[in-house]
Amino acid sequence: MANKRNTVQRQLILNAVKELNIHATAEQVYEYVHKMQPSISKTTVYRNLGQMAESGELLNVGNFYGSTHYDHNCHEHYHFVCEDCKRVFDVDVDFADILDRIKSADEHNITGFRLSFDGKCHECKVASSY
Repeated sequence: MANKRNTVQRQLILNAVKELNIHATAEQVYEYVHKMQPSISKTTVYRNLGQMAESGELLNVGNFYGSTHYDHNCHEHYHFVCEDCKRVFDVDVDFADILDRIKSADEHNITGFRLSFDGKCHECKVASSY
């Protein structure tokens, strides 16, 4: 895909994902940007998020609980999704040996991956123990 123009709206959307720093959904990004620029439409936010994920400016983390989440951290890494609060967290653990074993065992040409873990985050675990 060819690079899109760097519009004011596009920059606001990219900054919102970075500033929110929560693996934001498109709706969360829209709400954040709309406060700064009330004239921006949901369509503009959703379209730009999709384009930025496609071009590699953002990472489409995946769809969890009905919403696609976006990350400004575009290097290959893993995620943990809390079943209670629905937040998405980075998991910075190296599983390179697993990728090497998959490549050598099946001779696949792996060009990328998405790996997420499900469970209860620390805060929800603590809250549910009371």
